[in-house]
Amino acid sequence: MIDENAVRTRYEALLACLDERGRRLFAAVEARTAGYGGIAAVARATRIAPSTIGRGLKDLAASGFPEGSVRRAGSGRAPLTTADPTLLEDLRRLVEPATMGDPTRPLLWVSKSHAKLSAALRAMGHPIGTSSIPKLLVELKYRRQVNRKTKEGSHHPDRDGQFEHINEQAVAFQAANQPVISVDTKKKELIGDYKNPGSDYRPQGCPDAVNMHDFPDKQLGKVVPYGVYDIAADAGCVSVGIDHDTAEFAVNAIQRWYDKMGRERYPTADRLMITADGGGSNGTRVRLWKIKLQELADATGLTLSVCHYPPGTSKWNKIEHRLFCHITQNWRGKPLTSRLTVVELIAATTTKTGLQVRCELDTNAYAKGIKVTDAEMAALNITGNTFHPEWNYTISPRPPKPLT
Repeated sequence: MIDENAVRTRYEALLACLDERGRRLFAAVEARTAGYGGIAAVARATRIAPSTIGRGLKDLAASGFPEGSVRRAGSGRAPLTTADPTLLEDLRRLVEPATMGDPTRPLLWVSKSHAKLSAALRAMGHPIGTSSIPKLLVELKYRRQVNRKTKEGSHHPDRDGQFEHINEQAVAFQAANQPVISVDTKKKELIGDYKNPGSDYRPQGCPDAVNMHDFPDKQLGKVVPYGVYDIAADAGCVSVGIDHDTAEFAVNAIQRWYDKMGRERYPTADRLMITADGGGSNGTRVRLWKIKLQELADATGLTLSVCHYPPGTSKWNKIEHRLFCHITQNWRGKPLTSRLTVVELIAATTTKTGLQVRCELDTNAYAKGIKVTDAEMAALNITGNTFHPEWNYTISPRPPKPLT
């Protein structure tokens, strides 16, 4: 008597390595070894049809193993599109109204599910199952794809020229051992037991439990991280604000970087280059941004050279891909349960290239809607660059007021 369990165990152990012919020959060898009743027993153990095992026995009886194709010519089920010539074109018409992306590219994608497409085809008279839809979509060169952030918005004609100007200025400053910093506000973060995107290692079956809904906690609220990234030093300083993201908050973050890190690293510096986005609290049209920078220049004696990135290019700001992305990676999958948690996670951010980050909580209150008069703007010691002065300007310290 053949041991069907032993046959099944051997078959399952080799199944991943066998093609159709290999499975047939394996079953034939087992059946021939078993003798009388072997074909039926092996068929039960392997679920291979007795007729297929019989073909395997004929292959074994022939001189040498057969060569060439695994299947005989013309064997196997015919493709669906052969038996149903209009199937592919009907599927194409179904997915085309839902097609998104660039129609000139060969790779497209659809937003309809396989089940809905198969149901629609059956309603049109095509006998087809859901499992056949992916193969047909591949034949039509359709794939599912995620959104890709590639559109930058308006393309200013002098965009490349501004990038070149920023690069030239930065190289000149660094050659003279003058600091160059990149500044920006990171995304506001909810404080509390809220879901944070990403995943992290935890004991199996013990994920962090967080709230079902992301309604802000009235006591904890949100935090606003404002970053200053020293390009030459590969070091960052982040102020975590608990109030509004205003120009005063932004300049105070720069002041904090200079007091805590910049003054020690650049003891002989008399100039500072600041690269920033064109919008937000440090935008080109924000009057309070220039007023507070003037106060910073007066207090530190530094001449501030400011360069804004052109519209629609905020992701090119170096702080985005040299500091903020690493902070996001460092706290992935961790609920930001307190302000201290945010500060500690940001300060613990490091990279293989040696990134170091200092982080402090800014508990000051910053009023919104502060009006800046024309007289205050006229009192600025500001000089616009000949190339796009709205993007590039220099703020120099004002002479001290005479004592009365």
